[in-house]
Amino acid sequence: MMPGAAAQGLIWGVMAIGVYITYKILDVADLTVDGTMCTGGAVFIMLTVHGAPMAAALLGAFIAGMLAGLATGLFHTFCGIPAILAGILTQLALYSVNLRIMGQANQPISFRNYALLVSSRNVKAMTLENPILIGAIFCAAIVAVLYWFFGTELGSSLRATGANPNMARAQGIDTNFTKVLGLMLSNGLVALSSALLAQYQGFADVNMGRGAIVIGLAAVIIGEVLLSKVFRNFALLLVSVIVGSILYYVVYNVVIWLGLNTDDMKLITALIVAVFLSIPYWKGKYFDRPGKKGAGTHA
Repeated sequence: MMPGAAAQGLIWGVMAIGVYITYKILDVADLTVDGTMCTGGAVFIMLTVHGAPMAAALLGAFIAGMLAGLATGLFHTFCGIPAILAGILTQLALYSVNLRIMGQANQPISFRNYALLVSSRNVKAMTLENPILIGAIFCAAIVAVLYWFFGTELGSSLRATGANPNMARAQGIDTNFTKVLGLMLSNGLVALSSALLAQYQGFADVNMGRGAIVIGLAAVIIGEVLLSKVFRNFALLLVSVIVGSILYYVVYNVVIWLGLNTDDMKLITALIVAVFLSIPYWKGKYFDRPGKKGAGTHA
């Protein structure tokens, strides 16, 4: 099961990076991803079925995700709707949009009929078509591009908006624009992950994104709790998110191997996220003892 866990972890790691952008950098609670996680796969499959080359289909999925993020961003900034509600509205609308794109609730795609980039059938093959290798290349490329982007003036403006929007506005940054940009970039990556996942599993389903935000948060939080003390560079922080995603799927497969009911996985995931969210609080309250009063005051 472990090769499959690694492959899925890398694919979902792309989605988790998208969640990281909104949750940790932009400081916005975005629930759009539950809808976008189907949109990217649906667009990719329909473009591929209609003869689009691989690069164009992946780009189309990315752009579709960015448009979903744009809708959420405009709901939030232009209409004044709180970010979490704006995401819920877009997610709700995307259910119908995804059905329109696919024409039905489920749209299959087969490696026998189309030249797909990743497929679960190659997960144990020692070839260049192994989805673990391709997923790793995608993750490395995305981390490199984001590391460059967030070092630019525009990327720094986006980070400043998340860190302190009032100070960012005082410095002349259009925070509404940067919020919309961050939501677009985040959902574009989520849709790209969805396009890879649809190829890997051989279909896109209107419900394939349900609970995706929880998986994304699990990856972000697991990576942060386990590796934040070691990984301080921004690029390495993004890598920690990918590692967190892989670890999540390793746990997922171990749970299946142990014979637990897969119907309980949402409950187990919620508990895992709750535990990792609680660790910093428990650590600060019960394990980090304050220094003795007056310590260090003597010359």
